[in-house]
Amino acid sequence: MEIRALNVPDCLEFVPLHHRDERGEFLEWFRADELQAATGRRFDLQQANLSVSVAGVVRGIHFSDVPPGQAKYVVAMSGRVTDYVVDLRVSSPTFGVWDAVELDAERRSAVFLPEGIGHAFWARTDATVAYLTTDVYKPDHDRTISPLDAAIGLPVPADAKLSPKDEGAPTLAEAGEQGWLPSWDACQTWYREVGR
Repeated sequence: MEIRALNVPDCLEFVPLHHRDERGEFLEWFRADELQAATGRRFDLQQANLSVSVAGVVRGIHFSDVPPGQAKYVVAMSGRVTDYVVDLRVSSPTFGVWDAVELDAERRSAVFLPEGIGHAFWARTDATVAYLTTDVYKPDHDRTISPLDAAIGLPVPADAKLSPKDEGAPTLAEAGEQGWLPSWDACQTWYREVGR
């Protein structure tokens, strides 16, 4: 598996090795041992999700309160999406910075994002996206920031198809004013805790 660091610290892209022949192909799209070697932490799988989207849908920017938050491992099972990671950790050297990875059913690369990182994607085609997460969904700790926030500047269409929750989401500045954002220090402490 090839592993590439993204521009947001602690976020990685995993590109699997494909074994193809006349019958089809085989690949390992998730390896806990490789993830742990690359990050120094365990990935304690607690929930697996599928998101089915029509072309033009934008989902996110989603994150959970830290601790415990939700680390995510994301892969496209069908179609193609542009997947975004956004650094929401107050006092991070890259606070507000984002990076993008093209996820599709051909390459089958995956993105790892730790707790405190915002996640969004833009479905470039009809697509199914799978998420492995380190915690179960907890509605009281679920947070959203507008994917159309000009201060973040995600290159998504202004007429993107959004959920009502994402349409009404606050900007990054408003989320900061409401005290929703995780801190860099709290996240780093949490990463050390889950690394044991």
